[in-house]
Amino acid sequence: MFKRVLVANRGEIAVRIIRAVHELGAEAVAIYSEADEDALHVRLADWAYPVGPAPAAQSYLKTESVLAAARASGAEAVHPGYGFLSENAAFARACAEAGIVFIGPSPEAMALMGDKVAARRLAVENGVPVAPGTAEPVREDAAALTAAREIGFPLLIKAAAGGGGKGMRAVRSEGELLAALAQARSEAAASFGDGSVYLEKLIERPRHIEVQLFGDGRGNVTHLGERECSIQRRFQKVVEEAPAPGLPAAVRQRLWQAAVDLASAARYGGAGTVEFLYEPSTERFYFLEVNARLQVEHPVTEMVTGVDLVQAQLRLAAGASLDEALGARSEAALHVIEVRVSAEDPYGQWFPSTGRIELLREPGGLGIRMDSACEPGLEVGVNYDPLLAKLIAWGRSREEAIARLRRALDEYTLTGVRTTLPFHRWLVRDEAFQRGDLSTSFIAERWQPDQGVVLEDHVRAAALVAADATARARRAVQVTAGRGAAEGTAVGVPRSVDTRREWRSAARQAGLRR
Repeated sequence: MFKRVLVANRGEIAVRIIRAVHELGAEAVAIYSEADEDALHVRLADWAYPVGPAPAAQSYLKTESVLAAARASGAEAVHPGYGFLSENAAFARACAEAGIVFIGPSPEAMALMGDKVAARRLAVENGVPVAPGTAEPVREDAAALTAAREIGFPLLIKAAAGGGGKGMRAVRSEGELLAALAQARSEAAASFGDGSVYLEKLIERPRHIEVQLFGDGRGNVTHLGERECSIQRRFQKVVEEAPAPGLPAAVRQRLWQAAVDLASAARYGGAGTVEFLYEPSTERFYFLEVNARLQVEHPVTEMVTGVDLVQAQLRLAAGASLDEALGARSEAALHVIEVRVSAEDPYGQWFPSTGRIELLREPGGLGIRMDSACEPGLEVGVNYDPLLAKLIAWGRSREEAIARLRRALDEYTLTGVRTTLPFHRWLVRDEAFQRGDLSTSFIAERWQPDQGVVLEDHVRAAALVAADATARARRAVQVTAGRGAAEGTAVGVPRSVDTRREWRSAARQAGLRR
């Protein structure tokens, strides 16, 4: 195992990786921009190095600065997390040239699988069905127009060098194409340092299902099951769960096999995910893309399988065999659901929100896991992805997982920044979600921001502050009562505080209902 690992990321994923490094007995090195000098991941690490100003292009995406920190710290390996440099083959190659282990696939496998166009070609060569689209990136507007007419509308513009919904646009008519191309190229360049895009036929109302893989780089690949990722807005996942509800067993087996065949052909090494679009009416699926990295939703697979995917990455990169890296898998039958808590306003077209976190109470209890880097006083700005935390719930059935998730969401309070929490509270009470009636159009079809069925966090916060004040007063009176009894003086003690009743009262006063 490595003695010192640099984590080339920030936020909740940096915290997650640092903890995994420490559990394996190694030291963790953090990097930080000027905006993150006091961030939690910096304080948890054994060493921390500045890499530049707040904009990611001048700090976390700057290869020279990251490698300089690795050399200065004596780190033997770099874990890129997800986003930023995680799918950058040039960065992986630069690590190798510097004598530093890149924890991920080889530059060659990454160039093949991380490049969405190259991965589509490989899928076709290996008999994995793909949606109609361009075989190469479209670099000229005229070529894009010609290709779009051949594919037909509606279609998708997709970034060739990365995922996560960045650099992706839906286009429903020829008149929208050129403006959408410019937007997608600009966003792709800002997110991945590469503005290349390609075109693909838009499949209406599919489910989005992905398969988690691990390979040893020598052609040996194993899967760790699938995840359902259909609930999205603007092609960005919002909720993930495993196993995929209601998926026919035969389809599940075909998905697993297609993913393994594709990764084996690429001699893939490390953690990766093959994503598919699935049409329930025909039971057909289409290859979507490969994410040559750890996924945001990796905790879902961890809870189902009992495998720590980050530690498995570290062990594999340090020379362990595939079986040694993954270890034994859990035989418990669990259902797991993850919701992403992002600084976005679901009432305001999901636009990013900024501000300072004021009151923060994260949930816990049986069946609940929090992956978070949030703290009271944390400044949430515009320079980075709005993901703040992930709430993961599990149970012996999907119904039990939803019940625990609902309870945890009702406990969760975060104020100062608009977040997706109100949406999630609505979602777990939605009948279609409870039935498992899912598609990538779910939010567009069912979420109505004016329905007012959830408690706003500022209302919850006001109730909690009031309850806290009452509880403090009660404790003070109880102390006085104890003293009074000793002195022979009668002192009254107020009734206990019903926090849920106070929440309801505050909600009614605000014109909301539950």
